[in-house]
Amino acid sequence: MCLVTKQAPVFEAQAVMPDNSFETISLSSYRGKYVLVFFYPLDFTFVCPSEILAFNRQLDDFKAKNCVVLGVSVDSIYTHLAWKNTPVNQGGIGPVQFPLVSDISKSISGDYGVLLEDGVSLRGLYLVDKEGIVRHELVNDLPLGRNVDEALRVIDALQFYEEHGDVCPANWRPGDDTMEPTPEGVADYLSKHGS
Repeated sequence: MCLVTKQAPVFEAQAVMPDNSFETISLSSYRGKYVLVFFYPLDFTFVCPSEILAFNRQLDDFKAKNCVVLGVSVDSIYTHLAWKNTPVNQGGIGPVQFPLVSDISKSISGDYGVLLEDGVSLRGLYLVDKEGIVRHELVNDLPLGRNVDEALRVIDALQFYEEHGDVCPANWRPGDDTMEPTPEGVADYLSKHGS
């Protein structure tokens, strides 16, 4: 089930906020911003804390791109809070500064197509644009951690396309050449970078 080009499944759920308070948040409340929604299997597991801490370390980079980061798992808000209150050197995640959403009903994971039969979520990542449309998705199996730099690069590429209309080729980074979405534009780009 591919969600790219479709309206992101909306949700309203409780989350543990950066200040450790509990709050009900909804995806639709972030219209006008980019939203990176990422699913992970469970709190207090193995690859998950490395990913969450990696996203948290680069949170200012996401904010600078007008992008909100939301982490989602099938754990309760109480488990999220306990994990945040556990020091990093003891397997916790410490004072993470983005919301951790509780999908204890498993409905959000189901709507995004990442819920496994055993009741945990695959490592799904969705970039939702300012209009609520999914523009990028990536789903990894449980043992495979994601690359935060790649998530940022995709946001840069989308924003460049939205502003300029040129498309971003393989491995594009800000400052690299782009191409006009025409046969001539492709030929021009490949004549410089094709070999």
